[in-house]
Amino acid sequence: MKTSLYTGIALATVMAAGLATPALAQSTSDWSGPYIGVYGGYLEGQDDANESLVFDRDFDGEFDDTVVLNGTTNSAFSPGSCPDTANGSTPGARCTKDDGGVEGGVRLGYDMQFGNWVVGAVGEVSAVDAKDSVTSFSTTPASYTMVRDLEHTAALRARIGYAAGPVLFYGTGGVAYGKVNNRFQTTNGANSFTEQTNEDDADGYQYGAGMEWKLAPNLTLVGEYLYTSLEAGDYVVRAGPGTAGPTNPFILPPNTAGTDIARSNGDFDYHGFRLGMNVRF
Repeated sequence: MKTSLYTGIALATVMAAGLATPALAQSTSDWSGPYIGVYGGYLEGQDDANESLVFDRDFDGEFDDTVVLNGTTNSAFSPGSCPDTANGSTPGARCTKDDGGVEGGVRLGYDMQFGNWVVGAVGEVSAVDAKDSVTSFSTTPASYTMVRDLEHTAALRARIGYAAGPVLFYGTGGVAYGKVNNRFQTTNGANSFTEQTNEDDADGYQYGAGMEWKLAPNLTLVGEYLYTSLEAGDYVVRAGPGTAGPTNPFILPPNTAGTDIARSNGDFDYHGFRLGMNVRF
């Protein structure tokens, strides 16, 4: 629903801007050939409200175990979770929503025109500053937060559009790659916490729509919306004994070595709104 809303807003804005200009009455421009461009934009993450941390108590690689309180079957993480960063050790301290991100990059593309229809391909490389967090709370009380920082992306997409005067309306979609840096933070000072795996490559896809408007024969202004979904690699942190006592939930028998912790959702999804310029040859 949220993706559809953003897509609708983006398309409506793009089309309104294009239809509002009298220049659309001009003859169709020639869009065939290569181009190079730059762009910048704002990113808005799509939180998974049901995301939490998950646990592997028996080290079988399956994060389907419950961390229980000593002598009971009660979950040690009954206070719950939030899809953001904790402000303290308890849910009462609330969580701070992840800030929106920014990106900037370069693109290289090629188009072929058939009447009013234009088809082509574009490759992009972006520097990105965006994050995606999740927190779970234990009864200790303590908070445990995992953060993904997206550092850069690359994408290869197809484009298909319709030229009307100096304006090209288009849809686009293809594959995407991202470089992710994982972080872990907690208010638990008793257990030890050690990274077990930290896969920082993420693969996925992009799709969206936009408008390209010729300001001069070889210079265009671009506005577009893109939805990106990246599947991040495994990030696992092991909670070990540290200075905790034998009744600590993370080190209860039969596995006194500790508990592996991961995120329940491996996806890093976000909406991007961009402005850019292309030079066409």
